[in-house]
Amino acid sequence: MIQRLRSNLKLADDPAGRYLPSVVATMVFLAVLALVGAIALQQATETWSRSIEGSLTVQIGDAKARDAQQRIDKAVALLKAAPGVESARPLTRPEIDKLLEPWLGKTAMDADLPVPALIDVRLVKGAAVDTAALASQLQQAVPGTRVDDHKPWLASMVRLARTLQWLAVAVVALVGLSTVALVVFATRAGLAVHRDMIEVLHLIGARDGQIAEQFESQTFRRAAAGSVLGLVAAAAIVALVARFASALDAPLLPSVQLGPKSWAILVAAPVAATILAIVTARLTVLTTLRRMT
Repeated sequence: MIQRLRSNLKLADDPAGRYLPSVVATMVFLAVLALVGAIALQQATETWSRSIEGSLTVQIGDAKARDAQQRIDKAVALLKAAPGVESARPLTRPEIDKLLEPWLGKTAMDADLPVPALIDVRLVKGAAVDTAALASQLQQAVPGTRVDDHKPWLASMVRLARTLQWLAVAVVALVGLSTVALVVFATRAGLAVHRDMIEVLHLIGARDGQIAEQFESQTFRRAAAGSVLGLVAAAAIVALVARFASALDAPLLPSVQLGPKSWAILVAAPVAATILAIVTARLTVLTTLRRMT
């Protein structure tokens, strides 16, 4: 007889629990979007680090000036002789146009603009280069030369990315707390509605754990349905945004490449939400029933 107690409570008709799937879907949707944002920032930071770290850019006046080539050759020779410099290579005009195109556009690049000559400088890995002293030497040898060290810019971007990543983690944490609060409310409402039936079940020998199993089962079905819906909706939004971003032809925008590890993290969100809902429902039932006795 005790085995049949598991289906005695009609929890499917509880008004408070009806909204659990839609609310969990919204929570998972927000959590997955926050995680995608964190993953995109991590990938962008790694891309910036690989492309910029260990390099310098040297600007020399106007590339169309009469003595431009002589100034470039002199600067390249000085750079190659500097300690800690692995290589120094002047960029061609097509390469410079490609670098400036995201900022100025193709139309502006066709105009007769005074574009400086650029030298790509690669540093020896792990070498400590005094960029200030190097810039001073270049300025004395080739007046009008400017050395751009990318490390300060990269450090600022990394700090910003890390801050936004922690913000995404905070959003996920708030989503988790909101899910817990919702499940607690729905479970307590269900216990209040079925209080009389629960007392009868206690009288005929039902244990608190058996009653909690009924709430767990109902919470699992509703939370799992909402979690899957939230994941699918978030994946659709991410795919739509990625499609529009690729059509913009904006090289400055970081592209999001979701590998197996990234997908595992995203899929873990709805799984964690479902498990959290089940555990919360069980603990809420057991705690409330102990107070009722």
